[in-house]
Amino acid sequence: MVRWFASSNRDNWEIIRKKNIWGIPKRNKSIIERVKPGDSILIYVAQKKEGDIILPSAVVGAFEIVSEGYEDMKPIFITPESMGNEVFPNRVKLRPIKLFKEPVEFKPLIPKLEFIKNKTMWTGHIRVAMREIPEKDYQLILETGK
Repeated sequence: MVRWFASSNRDNWEIIRKKNIWGIPKRNKSIIERVKPGDSILIYVAQKKEGDIILPSAVVGAFEIVSEGYEDMKPIFITPESMGNEVFPNRVKLRPIKLFKEPVEFKPLIPKLEFIKNKTMWTGHIRVAMREIPEKDYQLILETGK
């Protein structure tokens, strides 16, 4: 079983939560081909400013992957402007393990996470659609969430 860390935005988090589907860009097909049912995935959302409030970067939920990777061109995700007409067609179906009532703020976890090698330039470690993380990191994040 592999533990995955997936980067998203808050708009797509709502779609993931409601539809129990994770999708990544067409260019990342080789990643989704490595994903197997029984693997787990943590969903991370980037910091976002809403009016005068800054919502911190956070992990919002954990899911079990319950399907093999598949391609679906039906647009269900919100595409950031910088990504053109991307529909995130490489997908897997999910089952919730734990949806955090309070998102787990990410920055305080950075010193403790093994997969974040550069603690000051940490965003480079999470810019990819998804990546494998150590079991220890997965458990730390899962146990921190309420």
